[in-house]
Amino acid sequence: MTELHVRKMRFGFADYDVPYLWNEENPAFSSMANAVSFLAIGFEKMVVNMVREAIPLISDPEVVEEADAFMRQEGQHSTAHRQHVSGLIKRYPGLQETLDNVIAQFDHLTSTTPVDYRLAYTADLEATFTPVFKLMLDNDASLFRPGDDRVASLFIWHFVEEVEHRSSALIIFQSAIGSDLYRMRMAPSIFRHVMRVIRVACEGFNEHVPLADRRIDALAMFASYRYMQRLRTWLPMLRAHDHGPMARAFDHLPLREQLVALTGIVRSQLPNHNPGHEKLPALASEWFERHAAGYDVTRWYTAAKESNR
Repeated sequence: MTELHVRKMRFGFADYDVPYLWNEENPAFSSMANAVSFLAIGFEKMVVNMVREAIPLISDPEVVEEADAFMRQEGQHSTAHRQHVSGLIKRYPGLQETLDNVIAQFDHLTSTTPVDYRLAYTADLEATFTPVFKLMLDNDASLFRPGDDRVASLFIWHFVEEVEHRSSALIIFQSAIGSDLYRMRMAPSIFRHVMRVIRVACEGFNEHVPLADRRIDALAMFASYRYMQRLRTWLPMLRAHDHGPMARAFDHLPLREQLVALTGIVRSQLPNHNPGHEKLPALASEWFERHAAGYDVTRWYTAAKESNR
C-alpha cells in the first residue's frame, strides 16, 4: 500500500491582501517562490492528466495505488497555489495573462508529446526536488520565517509533501516505461522547457508588478540574462531595460550547502537513481509530527504563538 497521505489545506489567502513581496528581507526569494506558484498550477494540471493516461499502462496494482495518491496530492498542491496566485492577480490583474501563458505552455506539452515523454518529464523534475527543497527547508529561518505566514506555510507544506512522494514519479515511470536511457536522453529538453516556463512567469512579473513592489529584476535568477544585462551596460549601442537590481535568492546561503544541492540535482538524473536514499530535511519530519498531533500547519510560524496567548 502507498504511504502517501492526501491533505487538503486552506491558507487564508482570501482573508486579506496577498503581497508580491511576501518576504521583504529577501525580494529575490519572494519572486522565485511566486514563479514556483505559477509553474505549479500548469505542471500539476499536466501531471493529473498524465497519470490518468498512464494508469492503463501499469500492471502492478500497488503502483496504480501509488500513482493515484501521487496524482491526488499534486491536485491539492495545484488548488492551494491557485489560491495564492488568485490573491496576486487580484492585486495585479495583468498577472492573469501571465498565468494563462504558463498554463498554455503545459497544455501544449500535453497535446503535442506522448505520455512517455511526460512521464520522463515528471520523473526527471521530481527527482531534483528533494535536494533543492532540502536546501530551502534547512534554511527556513531566513527564507520562510520572516515572511507572510500564509505564503511561507503553503510552500513548506508543498515542499515536505514533495519529499514524502519523492520516489513516486520514478516508480510510475519505471513501471510504465522502464528506460533510464530514455529518461536521460529527454532530460535536456525537459529542463529547457522548465526554465522557459519560469522565464515566462518572471517576464510577467517584470511587466505587471511595479518595481516598487518587486524591488528586484525578476529575471535576475537567469545567469544568461544577468550576463546580457552586463553586456548592455558595456555596449551603449545595445538598448538596456532596467527592471531593478540583480539580486539572487540564495546568495546569503553557505556555498557548501548550495554545492551539495547542485550535486544532488546532478545525481538525480543518473541511471538507477533512488530518491529513497536521499538525505531528508529535518523540517519535513517535524512537519509530519506536528500535523499528526493536530497543529495548525497552515500557520506554521504563528499558530503556536497565538495558542499561547
